[in-house]
Order: sequence, then structure tokens, then C-alpha cells
Amino acid sequence: MVYCPKCGKQNADDATYCNNCGAPVTGRRDANKEWENRCGDTCSGKGRSGLIFWGVIVSLIGLWVIFELGVKNITGLPSWVYDIQWGWIFGVVIGMAILIAGISLILRANQH
Repeated sequence: MVYCPKCGKQNADDATYCNNCGAPVTGRRDANKEWENRCGDTCSGKGRSGLIFWGVIVSLIGLWVIFELGVKNITGLPSWVYDIQWGWIFGVVIGMAILIAGISLILRANQH
């Protein structure tokens, strides 16, 4: 596989131009190993932080479905169960994820 020197997208071995950004990829075969070593799984969106982020989002959606379609239909539960507002919970979790991502970028930049 050939990696684009501009965006890092993986292309076919016989590609002349990047199928993502259109930059020429010929004559840059020596840079491909550099992209493989530098990017690894993070360039393809398979990094650990991305998995954690999407895992938290999917878990929150699952909790919402359980409460809205299941638990709230049970009678005799405490009133707070019926009054849960999910908007602020999603906002806090997404805000924390953005904050953690920003801090990790700062820490990574200081390591280089």
C-alpha cells in the first residue's frame, strides 16, 4: 500500500494520485514506511482514545434506551426515575471527552 504524503490516506500500490485529497503519490514511495511508522492505527481512527470515546457514547445511548423504554414504564418507582433529564448528562460526558482529548494533545506535543 502507498500512503499519501499530504493526508496520510492509504492508497493502492499503483495509485498515481491520492483517492482522498488528490495529491500526487508517485515518486514518494520512500515516505510510505515513514507514514506507517508515524501513524499506525491512530491515522485510521482506530486509536485507543477513539475507541474509549465511542464506547462511552454507545453506553450512554444504551442507558437512555433502558430508562426511557424500560424502567420508566414500571410503576411504583421513586419519582427521580421518571424525571431524569438526559441532555445534561450527554453534554457533560462529551465535554469531558473533549477536555481529555485536548489535554492528551498538549501532553503529546510536549513529548516531542
